[in-house]
Amino acid sequence: MLKTPIDIPCADGIVLKGHHWSAARSDVEGIVMINPATGVKANYYHHYARFLSAHGFEVLTFDYRGIGLSRPESMTRCGWDWRHWGERDVAAVLTCALSSHLPVSIVGHSIGGVLPGYAPSSREVRRILTMGAQYAWWRDYPEASRRRMYVKWHVMMPLITRLIGHFPGRRLNWLEDLPDGVAYQWGRGGWELEARLDARARAEIHDRFAAISAPILAIGVTDDPFGTRNAITRAHGYYSGAELTKVMLAPEDLAMESIGHFDLFHARH
Repeated sequence: MLKTPIDIPCADGIVLKGHHWSAARSDVEGIVMINPATGVKANYYHHYARFLSAHGFEVLTFDYRGIGLSRPESMTRCGWDWRHWGERDVAAVLTCALSSHLPVSIVGHSIGGVLPGYAPSSREVRRILTMGAQYAWWRDYPEASRRRMYVKWHVMMPLITRLIGHFPGRRLNWLEDLPDGVAYQWGRGGWELEARLDARARAEIHDRFAAISAPILAIGVTDDPFGTRNAITRAHGYYSGAELTKVMLAPEDLAMESIGHFDLFHARH
């Protein structure tokens, strides 16, 4: 297994930072790109990338613009949102993956499982695995924690972002810092992913999602406060052209006390 730093140029001139992981076997199964969750750096998924490499896959890990190694010196009011991450960043990494001429699979965590729908080239993907894929519609949060989560993510986050020009998640120990557009889309988004877009853009987004025919395995866990059953169902409803298999895991299925939104990718597993 060889981990090599790579630069991934986007169509708008932004250069993403990531790593290419070579397969540890000569009989390569394909290439996998790992789309992170919002506000999570790519290195959180490096343990999983090593696992895939050991089992015969080439792997691409990367940070979205504004995150981790792809963060610029200043993010003040840069405007980047989830659509930028999908249309430009995921599309650029897909171009890199497709150039290998290997079967391409996507693993998407949280919003990373939704973003492929923004990238037109996702219709060439062979398989998709999502984990807790959702886009933070607050009414899908668990009833017991809904009010607290609403205040934190849909009141405080947009307000702080408006004051500072980006969301200082690292300083608050909530997550990584976020571009203002991402924080606003999360905090002010509606029950539809394409909320706030005009009719033409809405139709374009629907068509892109519908063009994806790769089979999707959607995994959720019962104690995930973001990726609830309703949230996962809502997000995957956009992939109308794909065969969808949903699996809900409980912590006891894996002999764990809790899993939540992040622990399936934790290095201890």
